Amino acid sequence: MKKYNVLVIGDLNVDLILNNIIDLPRIGSEIIANNMQLVLGSSSAIFASNISVLGEEVAFLGKIGSDMFGKVVGDSLVSKKVSTEFIIKNKSLNTGATVVLNYGEDRAMVTYPGAMELLSGNDISDDVLNSANHLHISSIFLQPLLLKDLKDVLSRAKSLGMTTSLDPQWDPSGKWEFDIAQILPYVDVFLPNKKEFLLITGSESLGEGVKKISPFANMVVVKNGSNGSYLWCKNEELTKPAFLNNNIVDCIGAGDSFDAGFISKYIQGRDNSECLEFANLCGGINTTKTGGTGAFESLDMIKEIAVESFGYNF
Repeated sequence: MKKYNVLVIGDLNVDLILNNIIDLPRIGSEIIANNMQLVLGSSSAIFASNISVLGEEVAFLGKIGSDMFGKVVGDSLVSKKVSTEFIIKNKSLNTGATVVLNYGEDRAMVTYPGAMELLSGNDISDDVLNSANHLHISSIFLQPLLLKDLKDVLSRAKSLGMTTSLDPQWDPSGKWEFDIAQILPYVDVFLPNKKEFLLITGSESLGEGVKKISPFANMVVVKNGSNGSYLWCKNEELTKPAFLNNNIVDCIGAGDSFDAGFISKYIQGRDNSECLEFANLCGGINTTKTGGTGAFESLDMIKEIAVESFGYNF
């Protein structure tokens, strides 16, 4: 028996979220946001928190500074029963931070990576990998050293009998340098959104991208916001509609909550259709509260929102 069901490796930062902004910012001028929140940020941490609330035993490996933001990150993860025993603190580095300018269903973000960009494969031992059944990695383009070592980390995980998932997230550099042929054979579930998928595959459509990626991928799950989601694997192709929320608070972390929903069912051995539907549900639930974890305070809250907002019982 492994100590954890899921080991999450990835970015760690806080989000400073500015809401109810009356205009777009312009150089040389000042605008007002009528609401502000400081919350746990980073795709990896939101995923870890929410899949933990869904009932999985979760540990996190990432890098932070010994500062106030690092304390917010650590305390937030612990409050969601995510183990922080593998998190690396460095007194000479600052914890990452993202300023989020939130405009309903869309947003603009400015990220200071800080300590997270210095996480590398050398920080990830086989003993740590062997503590869990499943490995999830996210935000590889914000962590260039981890991206360089990604094939090694994933291949070691597979050799230890782990299942694996990867959400690449956005590439701020715009280079999208991702070796599909070398990396994807070691990824059981690849979880980009549609824009990321098209840019990574250099394609104009999902069909074109799938054709390029199919010789190397095991399963591809593409998030497409209010248009639902799409799944491809060697012997199956599925689409599922989104759970639409007419009173969206914000969409921060909706994709990470989607990932948490999918992987929670995937590691339970549920069929792909159930995994995809539950992923869409979790993404929809995310949009009913502020930030990536606001709607995932407890399993009872999640179930209540599912019934009240979407008429869905689970």
